[in-house]
Amino acid sequence: MATNLVTGIAGGLAQRVAERLIDAGDEVVGVDYRDIPPLEGKLAAVRFHRASYDKTAIEDVFRRHAFDRVLHLGRVGNLREGVTRRFDLNVVGSQKIMDLAVRHRARRVVVLSTFHIYGASNANHIPIAEDEPLRAGTSFPELADAIQLDNMATTWVWQHREVPVAVLRPTNVVGPRIHNTMSNVLRLERIPHVAGFDPMTQFIHEDDLADAVVRAAQSDAPGVFNLAGPDCVPWCTAIELVRARTIPVPGFLASALLRAVGSLPGYLVNFFRYPCVISDARFREAFDWAPKTPLRDALWSTVAETRINE
Repeated sequence: MATNLVTGIAGGLAQRVAERLIDAGDEVVGVDYRDIPPLEGKLAAVRFHRASYDKTAIEDVFRRHAFDRVLHLGRVGNLREGVTRRFDLNVVGSQKIMDLAVRHRARRVVVLSTFHIYGASNANHIPIAEDEPLRAGTSFPELADAIQLDNMATTWVWQHREVPVAVLRPTNVVGPRIHNTMSNVLRLERIPHVAGFDPMTQFIHEDDLADAVVRAAQSDAPGVFNLAGPDCVPWCTAIELVRARTIPVPGFLASALLRAVGSLPGYLVNFFRYPCVISDARFREAFDWAPKTPLRDALWSTVAETRINE
């Protein structure tokens, strides 16, 4: 039995990961800077701590438990948190968590990043491998903390061989428990698209990503790995699959209108114009993994409850 620290335990993905670890007979300790109601079902076995990743409270969590694995899934993508707060949690906090993992002799660290750091651009290769440049940082300062987190974790892959680190860069994560920006956009009754653009888009279901995280945690293979679902479809096809109507948005008004209609952060607007298609061949080969949820099912499970109530 392994003892696992799972950060971001208030989120749907972290909870799916925790359930799988418990099913495998492992112990799970959850931590989050946010408060959550009592965990139920399988998750009742999770010992929960509320602690900001950048504060001394996280040090107390490590002192109270002996962790075999640290699964840092608590990246803060919510732009309602201020720039300074996101930097403290994502960059300072992530460095503190990785420092503590080394100091307390954890045997494995998994860090969740995001494919958004590649940026969507008409200059992107298709597909994008893990060694491609990170274009997002040149235009969108709101992604600076995510890029710094990823760069720092990637550096640790090679600098701290004594604790094997895997950095995961998943594409758009969807599913019934996921409440990120993309999932919330898919749940809209009318979904915007930029007139004249229909970029290829990828999704990965929460269950497939949770399985991938656990597979990475149970291994000791270090590296940086993309993660994607089984298929890639045009954005307008994705809109059809979630049975929504579409709103064509003129290109010259796209940034303002997409933010107004879909509450989208600026860096996501380009993803409605240009492709950002990743290859996860490296992860599949290293961990003998493949997604199991068909794209149609992944998208529909994300919106089904909303559509029933409309």
